[in-house]
Amino acid sequence: MFPFSAVVGHDDLRLALLLNAVHPGIGGVLVRGEKGTAKSTIVRALAALLPELDVSQGCRFGCVPGSTDCPDAPHESVERRPAKLVELPVGATEDRLVGSLDLEKALTEGVRAFQPGLLAAAHRGVLYVDEVNLLHDHLVDLLLDAAAMGRAHVEREGVSISHPSQFLLVGTMNPEEGELRPQLLDRFGLTVAVKAARDVGVRTEVIRRRLAYEADPVPFAAKWAEEDAALKRQIEHARENLKAVSLPDGELRRIAAVCAAFEVDGMRADLVVARAATAHAAWRGARQVEETDVEVAVRLALPHRRRRDPFDEPGIEEQQLEDAMRQAAEHAEEPEEGPDDDGPGGGELPEPQEGPAGNGNAPRDRPAPEPAPAFKARLLEVPGVGEGAPGKRSRARARTGRIVRSSKVDGNGLHLVDTLTNAAPHQQARGRSGPGLLLTAGDLRKAVREGKESNLVLFVVDASGSMAARQRMSAVSGAVVSLLRDAYQRRDKVGVVTFRGNQAEVALPPTTSVDAAATRLKKMRTGGRTPLADGLLKAHRVLEIERLRDPRKRPLVVLLTDGRATSSGLGGDPMKDALKAAGLLEQTAVVVVDCEQGHIRLGLAQKIAEALQGTCVRLDQLSADHLAGVVRAA
Repeated sequence: MFPFSAVVGHDDLRLALLLNAVHPGIGGVLVRGEKGTAKSTIVRALAALLPELDVSQGCRFGCVPGSTDCPDAPHESVERRPAKLVELPVGATEDRLVGSLDLEKALTEGVRAFQPGLLAAAHRGVLYVDEVNLLHDHLVDLLLDAAAMGRAHVEREGVSISHPSQFLLVGTMNPEEGELRPQLLDRFGLTVAVKAARDVGVRTEVIRRRLAYEADPVPFAAKWAEEDAALKRQIEHARENLKAVSLPDGELRRIAAVCAAFEVDGMRADLVVARAATAHAAWRGARQVEETDVEVAVRLALPHRRRRDPFDEPGIEEQQLEDAMRQAAEHAEEPEEGPDDDGPGGGELPEPQEGPAGNGNAPRDRPAPEPAPAFKARLLEVPGVGEGAPGKRSRARARTGRIVRSSKVDGNGLHLVDTLTNAAPHQQARGRSGPGLLLTAGDLRKAVREGKESNLVLFVVDASGSMAARQRMSAVSGAVVSLLRDAYQRRDKVGVVTFRGNQAEVALPPTTSVDAAATRLKKMRTGGRTPLADGLLKAHRVLEIERLRDPRKRPLVVLLTDGRATSSGLGGDPMKDALKAAGLLEQTAVVVVDCEQGHIRLGLAQKIAEALQGTCVRLDQLSADHLAGVVRAA
């Protein structure tokens, strides 16, 4: 293993990991960075620095000696072993994470026995998730439950068990491959962004050390063994001194003031900053938390908690931090007299300016207006049952999810009940004598599961002059932002096609980074005629390319238009060309969002939806709250 001390640079990451080693209650570290920046290398090297543990001998869960809440209790003897670094692969199954029925004992001995999973192995150690932003949602839910309660509960296949599972959660991710769910993001105590050094000297030293390690790892590790041993001793001393470190009331007020200034949600941020500041003081060998400890903790604990929306930029600007610390200094000197509800950056969004009414020809090209306030979008899903990557949008056959039936051919994993049911009538004829079952290949049944998949959601947006009239584009932009937020939560891949003037363009090729889609939307230009046929043709070409890349990812096209067609690159009648182009998308799930407003409606969007064999909904029907209101009224 590459030595921790041999890693060049990444001072913030090293400090964040060491503070968690001193005080595991901080809650772990999320490492954000571009590919090839040694994120995994330094995390794996941390395990060698963690102090050894006293554990109950023979305990499958690594429990503290004398613990009574362990399924393997009582324990008789104690052993000492290193802390474990357990890796959770992105493609892991639910059985591997939480544990499952020991099938070998169940089938051969006729007894129910629990086989522990990775949550048990990681107890009192480090649970490392590489590419944590790509982790399947059902595993994220299980991980959140265990991280919140410090215990793992298993209720499945006739097994009911609860065991301790307290671990240091460390995750790495590349933001280009998609963001992390807000629920999991908040569970990480600290976050660090890493980048490759641009200094030639630093890059040269990185290459030199890596090549030396690959040439002969043993002497290379021995060269850095003394520095790693010194770090390990410092961690042990800091742990011993942690309880003696005091947190003055003034510093508590400073922490509360800084967190309030950054408008973070909940109180977890305050607690994490307090723990990190205390750990930093212990790491320095101090007996009392000071302002410098709080500032270090704030830099590491608040960047990912400032993101109130998935499209907000992460991180803290230096000037913002200086201003917040300066304001907090006043609170540290004396108690606050009363609450202050006026946060920075308050106020309503600027009122979009009303554009001139038009018939498809705008007087000039102009940027899109500010989006209207976002809302909770209703679920738009692809009909049928797919086989795509796990997500939260459309029905799909999956490796996880609820069991809908059993099959001799299709499925994932053993359907235990149906297997036993098929084998039971034949036991006497097979000469069974004993507790175990006699099975043949014909008895085996596989579990067919149904869950949810993610989809490719392609937004096709009419940006012509007619859409820009009467604040319509502001409402459309707000709707797209709302649908993008929904796609972010459902782990979809998204793309944006816009059409205006004489042609359509791919504003954003399909990507998992939905915040990039929101950024492109803000830069969108509006005005000109309405080449609807060109927009549909461009969407068709994008989907054809994506089908070659990933045939299993089913697409959903969301067309936002008023249905008008006033120009066409095909040279014919604009509306006829649009209806002809719609035929190319007949086999694709399409939702047409009718953006027409006013008392007089031409119903052109409905005709387009019929040609596409899709669904037509009005712009105001995209809100889940509107849909719920209709259901309640009925």
